[in-house]
Amino acid sequence: MGGECTTLVVGMYTDTIKQNEKPEITRRAKGQVTGLSGGGEDPAEWVSKFLGFEADEAQKEVLRSDRQRGLLNCTRQWGKSTVTAAKAIHQAYHYPESLTLVVSPSARQSGEFLRKATGFARKLKIRPKGDGDNEISLELPNRSRIVGLPGSEATVRGFSAVSLILVDEASRVSDELYLAIRPMLAVSDGALWLMSTPFGKRGFFYEAWANGGPNWARVRAAATECPRIGRKFLEEERATMGERWFRQEYMYEFEEAVSGVFARDLVERAITDEVQPLELG
Repeated sequence: MGGECTTLVVGMYTDTIKQNEKPEITRRAKGQVTGLSGGGEDPAEWVSKFLGFEADEAQKEVLRSDRQRGLLNCTRQWGKSTVTAAKAIHQAYHYPESLTLVVSPSARQSGEFLRKATGFARKLKIRPKGDGDNEISLELPNRSRIVGLPGSEATVRGFSAVSLILVDEASRVSDELYLAIRPMLAVSDGALWLMSTPFGKRGFFYEAWANGGPNWARVRAAATECPRIGRKFLEEERATMGERWFRQEYMYEFEEAVSGVFARDLVERAITDEVQPLELG
């Protein structure tokens, strides 16, 4: 198939890039995401220089972070999939034989993420191909892989020594799937990043954001702070959606479920371990 085909598995690698145009690959063992690439280059600058992606300040924070656990809570249309696809390519390019997994609510969404990563790989003058084992995958010449997984707990098991897991649209991913992927980091001590717009005060994404403690790096981005989203559009959205839904979709706020009789915070405050059991005799 030709190099311009839109499918994920295409062609063979080319080696036509000139030596003075090719970004240097740091020869390291399988490893983790790090804040700086080989030679101390800023990842945000590397992404700008070689992938042509100009990140805003919040996106640069995501690219530069070397935290093992990260949460990205942001407005719709902020570019979370794009910036994390760039992060995945930076990881794969600088760490030979590393494995990055992308988890989404559906195989289609994982496929869209891989298409963005594939586009970035082409910016490096690499004609990407699949890894030969997984339908949604991308393998680089240094044998690093990025693999997209379907949204089913029953079909994601079997991966190990994972360097980086990216969970896209995390608020829509099931708790069962999330619990199934976490053990994949046990041996490698790999990094885990959750990215999403909120979807109520429920699920592992909310729990990590609200109660995860200092182990999690937290990056938030509201639509009103995003230079790519116009004020006029947001005013129209607020009038159409109503305040509650607008705050959730565009202002990174976790809203109560409409069907709830009592607010979650009120229920949690009513629960205590200090009450003595009632003994009937």
